[in-house]
Amino acid sequence: MIKIKNVSMKFNLGIENDNSLKMMFIRFFNFKKRKKQEYFWALKDIDFNIEKGEVVGVIGINGAGKSTLLKVVSGVYKPTTGEVIVNGKISPMIELGAGFDADLTARENIYLNGAILGYDKEFLDEKFNEIVQFAEVKEFLDVPVKNFSSGMVAKLAFSISTIVNPQVLIVDEILSVGDLKFQEKSKNKMMSMITGGTTVLYVSHSLEAIKNLCSKVIWLDHGKIVMFGETNEVCEAYYKSQQES
Repeated sequence: MIKIKNVSMKFNLGIENDNSLKMMFIRFFNFKKRKKQEYFWALKDIDFNIEKGEVVGVIGINGAGKSTLLKVVSGVYKPTTGEVIVNGKISPMIELGAGFDADLTARENIYLNGAILGYDKEFLDEKFNEIVQFAEVKEFLDVPVKNFSSGMVAKLAFSISTIVNPQVLIVDEILSVGDLKFQEKSKNKMMSMITGGTTVLYVSHSLEAIKNLCSKVIWLDHGKIVMFGETNEVCEAYYKSQQES
């Protein structure tokens, strides 16, 4: 179960943090720039509940606050105001491969990334072959990840992240990683987790994917919830708004 209570997230744009001689000179002769607002609200007064086993999609244009919402729920960001309550172990699939060290091999990164996700060495030893087989990287285990394509990195990260069935799955547009064969594999893996009772919060720009996977949808715009309800109803309203804009 996920409870989001009046959550807002403010980011400092950091304009005034540049204290170089050049910026000091610009600020001295540009009073308006000194007075310019230096922050923005990525999320504003977000409030919703997701029950155990529900699959909820998040839609909206770029910059609507979708990824920020996922990071707040995952604990990557602490909200500026409000409260986030998540019951159960979370598996966040956000920016796949972000926890990898590019200079380490695929073998080493399995243990590194697994440790970041909270898996101990004994568990990773047991699941190692399963991770490698699913990611299709057997021939590249001792190759530094910096030599991998972005698709290979995403496949390996996806395989590590989904090696166990978490109680809460946070997903940011990952069903398009890898080639078509792997996309089908990742979709099937996702479906097995969903049908197994995992609670899912899923961001995607694909309304078709949202309709296929989700029972409810949150529509965000400029950090605020426009609609939260039944999938077809929300998707239709969002699609009409995009046609009219």
